[in-house]
Amino acid sequence: MEKLTVTAARMVAAARDRIPEIGTAEAIEMHKDPDVVFVDIRDIRERQKLGHIPGAVHAPRGMIEFWVDPESPYHKPVFAQEGKQYIFHCAHGLRSALTVATLLDMGFDAAHLRDGFSDWVKQGGPVETDS
Repeated sequence: MEKLTVTAARMVAAARDRIPEIGTAEAIEMHKDPDVVFVDIRDIRERQKLGHIPGAVHAPRGMIEFWVDPESPYHKPVFAQEGKQYIFHCAHGLRSALTVATLLDMGFDAAHLRDGFSDWVKQGGPVETDS
């Protein structure tokens, strides 16, 4: 295999340089705000195994651009709510950084949970499981 010209780590670093990042403690406080929408981009198996932030919308990483785009046949109305703040997260803040950078490029205002769901759990954020 040829050497990559840009590594995934460099892509994440570049994304983090230009996107809004929210720390875990602040996000836990924001969870109480009805105008904040948490969006979980992890794989469904991660959610089933580890739980999720209560009320978080599940939007798989592979579909997010299509679900956000109102012109897409896959658009989801949850992403067209006026006055809402969207905070995306994954397990450790890597996938969500790339996701939010892409969404900002599309003109969709969003932020991400800097250290991901794993830190949310570590800091005692509420977690729900599907039984």
